[in-house]
Amino acid sequence: MAALQTTGIIVIVAILVLVLLIILRKPMKIVFKLILNVVIGFLALLAINYIGAFIGITVAVNWINAVIVGVLGVPGVALILLLKWIFVV
Repeated sequence: MAALQTTGIIVIVAILVLVLLIILRKPMKIVFKLILNVVIGFLALLAINYIGAFIGITVAVNWINAVIVGVLGVPGVALILLLKWIFVV
């Protein structure tokens, strides 16, 4: 009898987890895309700083730039470079 109860609980938990994954599939996709944008944008910022140090182009890595790059990704890096070029900070 105990084995039957344990099996029943496992089946119910598995069904609940499956339903939860189905419901959260769309938001999780957005979160993973945002994380991917952050990683690629951060690597682009580091590459710009490393390569740009030889030619005089540097971009500060601070929280404002991190938010811009996190939301926009590589186009965010281009936006930061464009704004730096326009306003010559």
